[in-house]
Order: sequence, then C-alpha cells, then structure tokens
Amino acid sequence: VIDPRRTPTSDKADIIVRPTPGTDAALALAIANTIVIENLVDNDFVSKYVKGYEEFRKSLTITAEDAESITGVPAEAIQKIAHMIGTTKNVTISAGYGLQRYSNGGQTIRAILSIIAITGKTGRSGCGFNYANLQSYIFDSLKEPLSYYPDKQADAPFRRCVSMPRFAECVDSIKDPAIKFAWFERGNPVTQLPDSDNVIRVIENIEFKVVIEQFMTDTARLADIVLPAKGVFEQPDVIGSYWHPYIQYRPAFIPYPGDVMPESEIYFHLLRLLDIPDEEGYFPSPGNENFDKWLSLRINSHGKVNFDDLKNGPLLAPGYEEIAYESMIFETPSGKIELFSDTAAELWGVSELPGYVKSGTTQHERNELRLLTPCIGSRIHSQFGNLDSIKAIVSAPSFEISNADASNLGLCEGDYVIISNDYGSLRGNIHISGRVSEGMIVFPNGIWKNEGGGVNALISPKETDMGYGAAFHDNFVRIERIDK
Repeated sequence: VIDPRRTPTSDKADIIVRPTPGTDAALALAIANTIVIENLVDNDFVSKYVKGYEEFRKSLTITAEDAESITGVPAEAIQKIAHMIGTTKNVTISAGYGLQRYSNGGQTIRAILSIIAITGKTGRSGCGFNYANLQSYIFDSLKEPLSYYPDKQADAPFRRCVSMPRFAECVDSIKDPAIKFAWFERGNPVTQLPDSDNVIRVIENIEFKVVIEQFMTDTARLADIVLPAKGVFEQPDVIGSYWHPYIQYRPAFIPYPGDVMPESEIYFHLLRLLDIPDEEGYFPSPGNENFDKWLSLRINSHGKVNFDDLKNGPLLAPGYEEIAYESMIFETPSGKIELFSDTAAELWGVSELPGYVKSGTTQHERNELRLLTPCIGSRIHSQFGNLDSIKAIVSAPSFEISNADASNLGLCEGDYVIISNDYGSLRGNIHISGRVSEGMIVFPNGIWKNEGGGVNALISPKETDMGYGAAFHDNFVRIERIDK
C-alpha cells in the first residue's frame, strides 16, 4: 500500500510505503526505470500493444536514489517493489481518487499506468489498472471521462462553461449577461468546491437562488427558495455503478410525503408554466406509476435490456467482460496503450510522455504544513452530515498532525488552534497521531460548516494538469494556538 497516511487498508499491507504527498509520479517513474534496468520489461507485449515505449524508456532519468530524495521512500524499497512487479505473473494496481487531486495528478496517473504497460500486466485475470468499472453505463451515449468535456461549439450559444475548481472566479467573470439566477440540485457546492468563502460570496450576490434538497445544507442556507427533494427510496429508478457491472431496478419503497416532488415532476410543471413543449418525452407525467411506465419505454426501446427482467433482479451489463481489455482492443487513436500521447499534449498542454513535475504549491515557512482533505468512511463527501446516528459513533472532527510536528510547533493534544492561509481560516482542536506523516495536517472533507467543518475555505481555486479537476491537496496552512 502506497499512501502518506496510515489507513485501515494500509494496516492490512505486507509493505507500507509513505511518500511525500504529491511525489507519486517520481516514485512510479523510478519503479519503471528500475524495471527497465533489470530487464523485466515484457518486450513482446510492448511491441504489440504499447505506443511510444522507446521514447518513454529514454525519458526515464529518475533513479531509485533520485526518487528517495524526492519522495522520502528508501531506494532499496523502490527497487524491491519494482522487482516484485516485474517478476510476479499477476499484478493489479488500484489507484485511488486521492492521486488525481494534486496539480500534477493527471501525469501522476499516467506514470503509474506506465508500470502496467511495460510489464504487460493487462488483459488477463488478476492483472490491470483498476480505476472504475463503467460497464453498467449502457444508457449513456457518452461515457466518462469524455462526458465531462462537452463540445462547446455544438452547445453554443446556450452553454456557459464554469470551472468547478475556479467557480467563484468564473461566475465573477461572466458578463453580458451576468448570472442572475442559479439552480442547484444533487450537490452541495458551498461545502465541496475550493475557495469556499468566495463561493459563498458569489452565490450570495446572485439575485435569485433555488436549491432542491432534502436537508438544510450549507448551500441550501443561501437559497431564496428551497424545494424539498424526494429521497432515494421514494421514486423508482434504474441505476448502474462504477464499482460493479450490474444494472439494477430500484423500486419506490415509500411514497414521497407532503409537498415533496421528485426533480422530474418539478421539471414537468416548469415546462408547462413556461409553455415549453416536451416533444421528445424527456419528462414523465407526475406520479411513480407514470415514472415506471416512462422507465419501461426508455429501457425497452434501448433494445439491450428488458424492463420486466430488470424488475426481477439485477442484470449483468450486456456485453459484460469479466477481464478488462481481454480483447486487447484499446480505444485510443493508435489502438494501443499510449505511453506517448499526442492527445494528452493537444488537450491539456502536458508532455506527450508521463513525467514528474512538482505539485504547484511549495512550503514557505517553518510552521506551514501541507493540508490533506481525505474522505472518511462515515460519509460520502458531504452526505450524511445531518444524521445523529453518524454523530453518535464518529468523534468530532479535529486536525491531525504528527508527533514530530506537534513537538516542533509546541502543540499538545486537544489544543485549540486557528488554521489559515491566504484563502481562509478554520478553527478546531489538534489531534496528535502516529498515522500522519511529518509535514502534513489532515482534516476530512465534507464536514458541514455548521458542524465545525468547511475545510474548503483553505483550498486554492486551482485546476489539475489534466481533466479540469481540483487540486485539493496542493495547499499549505499555518497553525496558531488560540484561546477557545
């Protein structure tokens, strides 16, 4: 397990590697370099299925010794891992979402993927790069990640593109006309977007805000109107997952109460009030019975799944593959795994080859620590923060730091502190932990402001190198003990 923090997963590991945050690409490239040096490359696989290996091989300048000085991981450990990967028949790499949340996240993922490519660890059982399983997304005409990047020309002039990491900056800059009305649903941007103090400011400045919500979240508190949303058990639906390949019918178990309306019914009534025709039948008539009929028509017309069969139980996605890329067909311009990618350079302005670039923010002062904002098992980002059952079993959020940093900064367990940087500040208690590496401070994301959270006030509005993601982990903070 490779993680700067000790986690329940790393507690199960045979080997634990704790690199300096943001340096995983250097670690991966040193592993790849060692594999090349030790002649552990699967040359037959590379010649058939990999584009740009020679260019990649020549670019590998980071040795295990170099990586030790960059990552803090001993060169001997790097060499051992490289040898394990190169000499083991079946190897799977499972890359978590935290890796992409640095300014160098895209290139980091590419660097890690290169290890699988040069050792031929794909297309057979027990091998691969495990990130997401989108086989159940059979009703999407455009799958991730392409669905994140709509064609701006095709959507002109109706689409106003707003970068989520740079939300406040983008909304401020939109003129002629400025945004005067905002509609928020299925999200809690005040809690989840970077630079949240400015997010609050720009949302407050929008003339009219509507939020569809079940709970009074940090975002809902800014609304002019809150429309009560249905719960997941109150309307039928057909759902997939990016963790398994099954398509499922989810029936409604209880009626939605009082004046609650599902979003589909809100849209239905708005169309009529605005005298907008729904010629394609996108929005079903009100009532779960009508929604079921609409689902049946949509599913059956798709031709790959029968709705009645689906109601009898989960179904494997049509065309289901047990082993990813067993056909060895790759949907890239070259039809191969592309270590050298013209597309990466054209779309994102990064190098055609995987590489290591320092993450964008550097430490300036002795008392500055890198802020990490991981997920926690008791919630999904900002969901479930309202539940008393969660609060009863999960301790109040606190700032975790290492024993070494606590000693250097003169802090004791439970001290009340203010954590700050150029973007905002947050107050809370210190928790000293051996599960946190020196030089970092950890506070979970998704904790609502009214329960002592709002950590995204400390997150800079910065995009990652690829994919328009937010560089959540590229931030440093100062710590000062204060009176409570």
